[in-house]
This record gives sequence, structure tokens and C-alpha cells, in this order.
Amino acid sequence: FVKISISDAKALREELEKMDLMKVRPSHISKMIDLLPESKEELNKVFTDVNLEEDEITKILDAIKKYK
Repeated sequence: FVKISISDAKALREELEKMDLMKVRPSHISKMIDLLPESKEELNKVFTDVNLEEDEITKILDAIKKYK
């Protein structure tokens, strides 16, 4: 697990929620905040039950990079 400040975690959660990606559930967002994946492979470990499109992956990873 990666530690970021509570305010950063809240901001990241809000940013991910605003993306309004249909396949992303609140549980996925929590895992992403816990793990802060840096690559497509790491992100796919969070989404074991869902296949994301390439543009969705890019959007999510770009948002996460802001908070590392």
C-alpha cells in the first residue's frame, strides 16, 4: 500500500468519480487509491472482473500520476 495524504486521497477519489466511467465501481476506486498503480499491468490487477478500454486506462493512470 502507498500512503498519500487524506486530502490527496479525497481529491483523487473525486477526480476518478468525475470521469464517470461505467465500469469503475467505488470498490475499484478505493483499491486504486490504496495501490496507486503506475502501469497498465498494475491497473489491470485492480480490475480482475472488468476489461477497460485503452483510453480509460490512460485517463485513470494520468489522474493517479498527479498524486504520486
